Amino acid sequence: MNATAAARSLATIAQPRTTATGSTVAEDLIAMIQARTARIGIIGQGYVGLPLALVFAEGGFPVVGFDVDSRKVEALGRGESYIKHIGPDRVAAAIHGGRFTATTDFEGLRECDAIIICVPTPLGPHREPDNSYIHRTAEAIAPRLRKGQLVVLESTTYPGTTDGEVRPLLERSGLSCPGDFLLAFSPEREDPGNGKFSTRGIPKVVGGVDVASTDAAVALYTAAVDKVVRVSSARVAESAKLLENIFRSVNIALVNEMKVILDGMDIDIWEVIEAAKTKPFGFMPFYPGPGLGGHCIPLDPFYLSWKAAENGQWARFVELAGEINTSMPRHVCGRISTALNDDGKAVRGSRILVLGLAYKANVDDDRESPSYEIIEHLQAAGATVDFCDPHFPEARKGRKHDLTLSSVPCSPERFAEYDAVVVSTAHDAFRDPALFGKVKLVVDTRNLVAPLFPDAAPPCRLVKA
Repeated sequence: MNATAAARSLATIAQPRTTATGSTVAEDLIAMIQARTARIGIIGQGYVGLPLALVFAEGGFPVVGFDVDSRKVEALGRGESYIKHIGPDRVAAAIHGGRFTATTDFEGLRECDAIIICVPTPLGPHREPDNSYIHRTAEAIAPRLRKGQLVVLESTTYPGTTDGEVRPLLERSGLSCPGDFLLAFSPEREDPGNGKFSTRGIPKVVGGVDVASTDAAVALYTAAVDKVVRVSSARVAESAKLLENIFRSVNIALVNEMKVILDGMDIDIWEVIEAAKTKPFGFMPFYPGPGLGGHCIPLDPFYLSWKAAENGQWARFVELAGEINTSMPRHVCGRISTALNDDGKAVRGSRILVLGLAYKANVDDDRESPSYEIIEHLQAAGATVDFCDPHFPEARKGRKHDLTLSSVPCSPERFAEYDAVVVSTAHDAFRDPALFGKVKLVVDTRNLVAPLFPDAAPPCRLVKA
């Protein structure tokens, strides 16, 4: 959206709504947004917060990125990017251009006119939602909250979090919404490494806890992204995000289950999908894999099933899809065990190389990656396991995993040293036929290897899993 169109859109949004409580607060903030004088604070400078900060800075706003990780803040201060698909030139331009600063000092929230929360929402040990990051962030904002500010939650959560949990925490400040401050929800829709869709180009769903809050939040995002979709409430926006990811989770579970069923019939699921997707209507291809990864699809469905149970409802499709998808790493390990057994070897004592730590191809994002579970299951069974991933020189220590492993070189000679090579992530770096020329056994969860040899059988023994 060009500046003229953005100004026209903002002017339309800024038309007074005389029926909205807190409309004066909203109108004042909208005027600042239209003038590009509103200071934007974004809490969390990870895969969601950093690209959002850059989009607002590139849109002409002064932006402050807040994070508890001093290493991230220091890197940003030097104009460096720690996320591969976000170019350092973008960060440097925003920092050196004076539009973007980063800090660990949350006192700076007092100076912000809009505060956007982009913090993790993981699952607890029993698959229960863990909103502690949201709660702690709201508690950090509350003593620094002032009249006229807009707070927007972007972290994925169950319906009712924004108005039922964040709002009471913020109102501990003594201020009320919408009379004193404004509050909305706008779910993040980042897809790391997807070159077709950028933060600016992905439509933004926005819903406030009241009309005035929605007005202000719509105005804010309209000034930075190409399309804003206004909905009637924060709860609708929260539910839309869950539906998006549950749709994918259920369909991926379906094709994963089909894979297991068809394996038993000696039918190639990948060929079946290619045939089915020639139908020009009524079918959308989804693909099997070693399990779900990323911060959204493996976690978000359980936020809804937990909230449904709290309300006496049972999300049976959601729960079943979750069971199927979370069982896939063990299924892969079972296929590895059988394949090694066919070679006269046991898992115990075998050397196994797992290709890829990232949860999807060509990114340095390993959140909830099934590769970690596969490696740990194989280690527990007595195998010596290494990994190869050009995006991860070292395996990162996370909330659930600490492998203390380094990536081995991506070379035919090194691959040939292992009893089995397991394709877990379809990085382009692994699409070199020469890599598999001397490998004894490949267990492929992504259908990466067979297409590399379209005119002949692969030189290695290939098992699809």
